[in-house]
Amino acid sequence: MKPARAVTITQSGGPEVLAIGEVQVREPGAFEVLVEVAAAGLNRADLLQRRGLYPAPPGSPQDVPGLEYAGIVAEVGESVTSVRKGDRVMGITGGGAMATYLVASEREVLPVPDTLDLERAAAVPEAFITAFDALTLQAGMQMGQIVLIHAAGSGVGTAAIQLCRAAGARPVGTSRTRDKLSRCRDLGLEDGILAEEGTFAGELEKLTGGRKADVILDSVGAAYAGENLRAVAPKGTIVVLGLMGGAKSELSLGALLTKRVRIAGTVLRSRPLEEKAAVAQAFSRSVVPLIAEGRLAPVVDEVASMESIADAHARMEKNATFGKIVLRW
Repeated sequence: MKPARAVTITQSGGPEVLAIGEVQVREPGAFEVLVEVAAAGLNRADLLQRRGLYPAPPGSPQDVPGLEYAGIVAEVGESVTSVRKGDRVMGITGGGAMATYLVASEREVLPVPDTLDLERAAAVPEAFITAFDALTLQAGMQMGQIVLIHAAGSGVGTAAIQLCRAAGARPVGTSRTRDKLSRCRDLGLEDGILAEEGTFAGELEKLTGGRKADVILDSVGAAYAGENLRAVAPKGTIVVLGLMGGAKSELSLGALLTKRVRIAGTVLRSRPLEEKAAVAQAFSRSVVPLIAEGRLAPVVDEVASMESIADAHARMEKNATFGKIVLRW
């Protein structure tokens, strides 16, 4: 076991229950690596875990949050062949990223391009892998399609805009904040819809000359479910990857059948290792080279010290961020 500093959740509650403590991290197994974490990205799942609403999956620490990280390989297991000690790596994990050390499978770690420092690299995995998986692997996004991205100014939203552009698709985004839409245009957002009242289908058709969305990337959930069905094109795909607007909603099954719409739900955190490794490897082949070339880049709202974790949680809860918050050791 290796001692490590870590953000700990002392009990369920508000940001005040977070503390910096010491934990023990196990040694890596035969096909695993020990990573010395330099920085970790903050995600809404961390806020839910702190409140006791989203426990970490089995095998991940329950009291140490963090779903993404960047750092240096400190040790490698005896059978590891693809990663070496001293390599700069980034990746997603079921939990525990907000510790100075973590253990990861060699098949899940990704190389950090030379063009990124470790703090910016920590803003890549969760946002970009989530968006890549949803748009490319789940929805099969194609050139020329219209992609409607909800919460466009979020980490996943800003990543999705760039991935759409790289694929030749047309990104249209929604937000409840006009300033965030303006900033999204700098990333390549074609059109923005201010969804203050939770409506967007009619405005989408005005902006696109009557076309509907071939793909909808939905991190809101129940509050947008009905409007999503009105906005989606026949044979379109709605990918639900967040529930900020609630988890239960009534849907018009008639519209679902008539349009032949596919609704897919996706989450990375609780997937089996084999599935997460497959997504990581596909991402490494398809997206990491684009990041290395500078065609894609993480959007970082703030880099702060890990000791200010409570303030970072409070900022995210107020929806006062654009892109990612990164915490560094």
